[in-house]
Amino acid sequence: MSKSILNSLLFATAISWAGLALSEEVEVQHTTEEVSSHTDTEAAAATETAGGNDAPISGIGWRLARKVEMGNTGKFIHMVLVEPKRQMDKTIYSNAITRICGKEEEFCRIRFWIEERFIPEKSIPTGEQLQRQKADFLMNRKAGIHRTQWSCTVDHDRSECMDW
Repeated sequence: MSKSILNSLLFATAISWAGLALSEEVEVQHTTEEVSSHTDTEAAAATETAGGNDAPISGIGWRLARKVEMGNTGKFIHMVLVEPKRQMDKTIYSNAITRICGKEEEFCRIRFWIEERFIPEKSIPTGEQLQRQKADFLMNRKAGIHRTQWSCTVDHDRSECMDW
């Protein structure tokens, strides 16, 4: 084979390869848009469940499942669902805390789960719901409280974790 034919074949192969890679990229982008659209729909449903007309509250690896009022106090507990594969990544919890409580000046409470079926409908969880809880964040300036407690499945340091 001549050198020019070989170069032409290599050039054609490179163009075919680039076209294939581009088509796969477009397919991945399309799939990502479908997943994103599905996630947006779920987040919108979560906002309705949370009881507000606010924009959906979620982030990478988590979403607000519901917001429950503590009696008639006007104070709420935010019930957050964390993706199970990310349950040990404390930056996921930190992101949710910052996003949900960032503008709160007096009080904010967030409870975290990885299984939606265990997220309570009321402010006081059952024993089983409490056992399935992964973390609990509480900020109450009047009481001088600002803490995060972790389930032992998230933080394996027995001196730092809680088995509720």
